[in-house]
Amino acid sequence: MMSLNTKVRFTSLIVLLVLMVQTVGTPHAAPAAPWQAKVDPWVLTKASAGETEFIVFLAEQADLSQARQLTTKLEKGTYVFEQLTEVARRSQMPVLAALESRAAEYRPYWIANMIWARGDLRMVEIMAQRADVAHIYANPWVRLDGPVEPATPLPPHAVEAIEWNIDKVRAPQVWAAGYTGQGAVIGGQDTGYEWDHPALKDQYRGWDGISADHNFNWHDAIHESFGNPCGSDTSQPCDDHGHGTHTMGTMLGDDPSHSHQIGMAPGAQWIGCRNMDQGFGSPITYSECYQWFLAPTDLNDENPDPSRAPDVINNSWSCPIYEGCTDPNVLLSAVEAVRAAGILTVHSAGNSGPECSTVDTPAAIYDASFTVGATTEADSVADFSSRGPVTLDGSGRLKPDISAPGTNIYSSYPGGDYTWLSGTSMAGPHVAGLVALLISAQPDLRGQVDGIEKLIEYSAVPLISSQNCGGVDGAHVPNNTSGWGRIDTWAAFQGHVLSLGKVASAERVPTGSSITYTLTVTHTATLAATTDVGLTDVIPENTTFASASEPYSFDGSAVEWKFPSLAPNESQVVQLTVQVPLGFTGTIVNDQYQVASAEVTTPVKGDPVSIIVGEMYFLPIAIR
Repeated sequence: MMSLNTKVRFTSLIVLLVLMVQTVGTPHAAPAAPWQAKVDPWVLTKASAGETEFIVFLAEQADLSQARQLTTKLEKGTYVFEQLTEVARRSQMPVLAALESRAAEYRPYWIANMIWARGDLRMVEIMAQRADVAHIYANPWVRLDGPVEPATPLPPHAVEAIEWNIDKVRAPQVWAAGYTGQGAVIGGQDTGYEWDHPALKDQYRGWDGISADHNFNWHDAIHESFGNPCGSDTSQPCDDHGHGTHTMGTMLGDDPSHSHQIGMAPGAQWIGCRNMDQGFGSPITYSECYQWFLAPTDLNDENPDPSRAPDVINNSWSCPIYEGCTDPNVLLSAVEAVRAAGILTVHSAGNSGPECSTVDTPAAIYDASFTVGATTEADSVADFSSRGPVTLDGSGRLKPDISAPGTNIYSSYPGGDYTWLSGTSMAGPHVAGLVALLISAQPDLRGQVDGIEKLIEYSAVPLISSQNCGGVDGAHVPNNTSGWGRIDTWAAFQGHVLSLGKVASAERVPTGSSITYTLTVTHTATLAATTDVGLTDVIPENTTFASASEPYSFDGSAVEWKFPSLAPNESQVVQLTVQVPLGFTGTIVNDQYQVASAEVTTPVKGDPVSIIVGEMYFLPIAIR
C-alpha cells in the first residue's frame, strides 16, 4: 500500500506528464489582438494629430444586480453608490499612477469604473496595453439636438391660463385631487437653468424663501470655459443657452405673477446639473451629471449623499455618431447604474424623424432609458420625432417607449422671459413631471422604476399610425412611432396595473411526484382599487389536478380564483398542486395562467414555468 506522501508524489507526476503532453500537442496560442483594437477609431484619429480627450474604461465593473432585491429607493441608491465607489477605489490606483507618471491630465469617476484623460497617441497606447483596461472611449464635444421648426410653421398660441399641452395630458385633474408634485424631486441635466426665474425659483430645492444654498442642489460639469457667459465650475445655477430653462419650466414651472400655467408638477422641487457649454456636451459631462445625481455633493464636490438623489432625471440631449459618439455603449453603464439606484431616467427620442430607426443616439437607444417621442396638438406623431426600432446596437429594440406633446410648447426662458419651442426635448419634460405627480400621490412608488413606467405605458392614449417601422404595424400598440401612446396623467393617476408571478416548489422532481405552484397577483396603482379580479391557471399537460387554495372553482381543465377587489399595492397569493403520473419523464410547462379585472380588461399573462421530471438516482459514495 502506498503511503500518503507516495500518493501525492505519484499524483503530482501524473499532473506534470499531462501538462507536458498538452504543451507538446497544443499549437501556439493566437497572438494577442493589437492594442488598437481596444481604442475607439475617433481617438486614434485625433491622437495621431496631437493630444485629445478620451475615456479609460476599466475591465472591472461593479455588479449591481442585487439592487433589484432591495425595496426602497434609499436602500437601492446607497447600495449602488457603495458598490460603485468601492470598485473604483480598489481598482483605479494603478491606472492613475501610470497617468501621473507621464504628467497626464485626468479625472477619475465611479458612476462607471472609468477615468477621463487627455494625452497623445503614446499615452493612449500605454493605457490600451494594460490588462486592467477594457476599452478607450471617445469623448467628443457634440452639439445639442436643439428645438426644431415644424415643416409648416404654426403661429404661437395665445397665452392661456393653462397651456394647451398641460391641459391635453390632463394634469389639472390630478392637481384638483390634491397632488401637484409635493414631496417629489426632479433632476435636470441640460444647458443649465436660470434658477431665479419667476417660474422656477420657488420650486428650486436650494431656495428656502429667504436665501439660497446651492450645496447638494447644483453641479457644473463644465470645467473649462470656451467663452460662454456662465464660465466654468459655477457655484450657482446658470443657463448659457436657454434650452435648459425651457425644459424645467415644462416640468414644474409656476409663475404666480402670470395668469398661465406652464408646468406639469408645480408643487415638486428641482435640482440641476449643467452638462453643456452653450449647447455642446460630451460623454464625460453627461456621465458626470449622472454621477452627481446618484449621490449629490456640496459645491466642493465632497460629501456625496444618495439620500438627496432626485426621483427622476430629465435628459433632453443626445450623443450622435456623426459627431464622434461612435460607440453606442459609451453611456450604457452610467444609465444602468442610475436606474439600479431607483431613479427613473427620461430621455428625448431625438428630432431625426420621420424615417424609421432614427432613434439612433445614446442614451435614448438604451433599454434602461424611458424614451419619449413628440406629439402634436391633434394627437399625431410629430414629423420630426425620431422613430424606432433601434438598429445602432443590433437590438431591434422598440422605441420610443412613450410620447408626449412636443410642438409649440410655451415655457420659461432666461431673462425672466417665456417662449415657444418644439422638439422631443420639449416632450420629455412632460413625462418627468408626470413621474413627480405619481410619486406625490403614491410615495411608495418612489424607487420603483419598472412600476412607474408600466403605469405610464398602460394608461397612455393609443396612437394609431399608418407607418410600419421594424415590422410592427402602426395600428399595433406599442409601436415604433409613438410607443405605448401619448401620456394621460389622470389615467395614470387612477391607473390599475396587475402584475403576475409564479414559482414552483422545485426545478426538478422525480416521476410520480406532485408539483406545487405559488401564484402572486399584485395591484400597482396610485389611488383606486381594482375590482372583480379573476385569476386562472390551466392545468399543465401531463399532470392532473390535486388541490388548490380555497375558495376556487375547477371546470376540469383550469382553476379560477376570484377576489372582490385589490387595493393599491395589495397582493393575493394562492397555490395550485398538480400530480405527475408515475412513469412520465420530460418537461412540465405551466404557461397558461393570467389575471384580469373590471378595470384591467386585457388579461395579464405570466411567464412560463418549466420543471424537469425524471428518475432520481442516488449513487453511494464509499469513504476510505
